[in-house]
Amino acid sequence: MKSQQIVNTLDRIFTWITRLVVINVLWILYTLIGLIVGGIFPATVSVLKIFRKWIMGEDEFSIWGTFKQEYRKEFIKSNVVGWILTMAGVILYLNYLVIKSMGDTNIVFLVAFYLLILFYLNLVIWSFPQLAHYNGKVKHFFKNAIILGFGRFHYTLAIMVYIFIVLYVSLKFPGILPFFTISIGTYGWIWISMNVFQKTNIKLID
Repeated sequence: MKSQQIVNTLDRIFTWITRLVVINVLWILYTLIGLIVGGIFPATVSVLKIFRKWIMGEDEFSIWGTFKQEYRKEFIKSNVVGWILTMAGVILYLNYLVIKSMGDTNIVFLVAFYLLILFYLNLVIWSFPQLAHYNGKVKHFFKNAIILGFGRFHYTLAIMVYIFIVLYVSLKFPGILPFFTISIGTYGWIWISMNVFQKTNIKLID
């Protein structure tokens, strides 16, 4: 009995290792298919959607076929969300450079700027999991991202810390980047997000 449990445990471990590698490779492949700028966001949402299926107990589906289907389905909406957030990030960075060049800055202005950055991080952290879990309009995702981000701030912080740790370890050991970084990072991201979605009582999608 004990040996059978060991075999089953090892089987689950190797199954998940294989899944993580396959998902990571598919993310890289489809990001490149979209010439990076058009592929990175739908590829990311596709990864989140596949992990969501596994978290919810769905196992009997083709990883590649499902990834390709979700990639096509979410191509436009994910790029709209992704590029709105990208442009907002560029604007924030340009503002940061201006503030930095000014030297001494009023503390109230700095607090306001960092609060704006926090709003932005909430949008990034919560918009993509919503794309993977709900159907709705882009404006609703952004609105709900702020509600979730501040209303469940400890979860927001947990996601930030988790992603930071994954990126830090990946940069320390760059050999894992092509095989595990994206898959491990997105799995924890959607797992924490799903916990929030399943517990929250607010109406997320109007």
